[in-house]
Amino acid sequence: MCGITGIISSKLTESDIQQRVSRSVRCLKSRGPDNEGQFNSTDVGLGHSRLSIIDVSPKANQPIRDISGRYFIVFNGEFYNYKEHYANLSADGIKFKTASDTEVLLNLFIKYGVDCLKYINGFFALAIYDTLEKKMFIARDRFGIKPLLYYKEEGIFAFASEHKAIYELGIKKKIDRVSLVNYLQLNYVPGPYSMIKGIKKLTPGSFIQFSVDENYSDIQEQNYFTINSNSPSHQVIGYDAAKDKLKETMLNSIKYRMIADVPVGAFLSGGIDSSIVVALASQFSKELRTFSIGYKDSPVHDETKYAKMVAEMYKTDHTVFNLSNDDLFESLFTTLDYIDEPFADSSALAVNILSAYTSKHVKVALSGDGADELFGGYNKHRAEWIFRNRKLFSSSVSLLSTLLLPFKGSRNSKIGNKIRQAHRFSNAAKMEPVERYWRLCSFIDEDAVDDLLDMSYDELEYFRRKRSKLKPLGDASSVNDLLLMDMNMVLQDDMLVKVDMMSMCHSLEVRVPFLDHELVNFAFSLPVEYKIDHQQQKKILRDTFRSMLPAPLFSRPKHGFEVPLLTWMQNDLKKLIQNELLADEFVEAQGIFNLNGIRKIKHRLFSNNPGEAASIVWGLVVFQYWWKKYMS
Repeated sequence: MCGITGIISSKLTESDIQQRVSRSVRCLKSRGPDNEGQFNSTDVGLGHSRLSIIDVSPKANQPIRDISGRYFIVFNGEFYNYKEHYANLSADGIKFKTASDTEVLLNLFIKYGVDCLKYINGFFALAIYDTLEKKMFIARDRFGIKPLLYYKEEGIFAFASEHKAIYELGIKKKIDRVSLVNYLQLNYVPGPYSMIKGIKKLTPGSFIQFSVDENYSDIQEQNYFTINSNSPSHQVIGYDAAKDKLKETMLNSIKYRMIADVPVGAFLSGGIDSSIVVALASQFSKELRTFSIGYKDSPVHDETKYAKMVAEMYKTDHTVFNLSNDDLFESLFTTLDYIDEPFADSSALAVNILSAYTSKHVKVALSGDGADELFGGYNKHRAEWIFRNRKLFSSSVSLLSTLLLPFKGSRNSKIGNKIRQAHRFSNAAKMEPVERYWRLCSFIDEDAVDDLLDMSYDELEYFRRKRSKLKPLGDASSVNDLLLMDMNMVLQDDMLVKVDMMSMCHSLEVRVPFLDHELVNFAFSLPVEYKIDHQQQKKILRDTFRSMLPAPLFSRPKHGFEVPLLTWMQNDLKKLIQNELLADEFVEAQGIFNLNGIRKIKHRLFSNNPGEAASIVWGLVVFQYWWKKYMS
């Protein structure tokens, strides 16, 4: 696991390229604290920061070049099935200088070109430069587990693993106004766009290939992988056979993800998904280390007793980090300081502190991310199933919501959250499926965003991007369409960004067994009724692994942990909000936000009935903190 960066330019000197890449690599130090390396030529610079996981010797430091010296590679990620290809390439007469997956990947590219991507089981962002033909090749893994940003203008093409690193390559920084609108709605910026105009996130499952002397403005992405969803070639197999296939595919995925030359641990939350990962991983490690966090100040959200059940069943070396709200608060500014594109999913605070503690014990951890998107684990999936299959129930909730109109719901109490959910369900029931999906992913609608902004934006471009992002939904004829949409937006732009960002802040590699591409394709070949029915969600996942886990895990409600944002904002963060980040003078000087709109949301936040104000203000706080650090 590492960080990569590079710049290709016909209008910069070699010395300027080298200096820019050096500054950029230094920004990636936490991604790769073990080594830094560069390749520079007249018009190309490549940089790499290394976290040593496979072949930890200095020989495997990057950039790596092939035996002939023609090709150079910088690689961030893991190529799990590299040993199989090492054997095949060795049989072809290839001589290797290292035992690293990176050198195998480079030789695979030399042999197959772009087609090498279809042979990789893993997650990655990479760049390969051919010094003879002067061609550059960059690519990103199938689901966007590893980030890769790029920027292009006449005479310059730049790329990097993080925004802060690409800023150091000398790109122009100007707010993308449509991205800001999306951010205020979703609390993250959906790809392929970013908060800075001109910086794009390489689409997962895509690559870019070009000659150094091309006009970089004309370079286009090319796709090499698409989730095989609703394919006519899918043959629905029986439920028992599907369970057997799921177990086999998941076991293979775990087996690959245990490959490392350093110890591998696992997050263990006490939920079904991470527990399945631990149950299977323990078959490949006699001394598996597992890690979970408990919440001293919120017993209802503390799931450590369930995590301990799994740890005891599989005899793992288990560590619990018992956190107070003060511990979480202390991680707040670490999180804000590391964020280099506005990202306001507040659960990043918990991931940050879990990663910080875990990284003191291991370099690699497995996680259960992706299972909810594949098998229908979120509340909105249950809601969509009800909309389609329980019309009477939908009508009853809508009637109840009408009766509760005088009461504003919020996440800050159990009853308030139920009222909030009833209102949200009722409003969503009136929408068409595609628009409903977008609304259920959003904190606020377009009108509420307009109340906050004091700048114009291209509304046609906004709706064009929205339609483009929602395109995988098609006509939303199946709940599987929503799951695919979650893979392409929520997982890609929120969940995976959060885990990558917060784990890399602490030099911890997180591997995601549920996102093996064979497993993903299999999951999308299954009918909806294998995933959600009138009794349960993630049905086939639960039924497949029920016998391998403690029974109490299956008979308890799912508790999502809520960071106590409202309490913090009304107390510890009040001065920061009132006197600095959302102070009238600062807001007016920025010329971005509507001062009256900001005053209104602050008034609601500090009132006795804040509703959803805390989530909205948190998005503003993150943006303002970022703005002051990178834009002012």
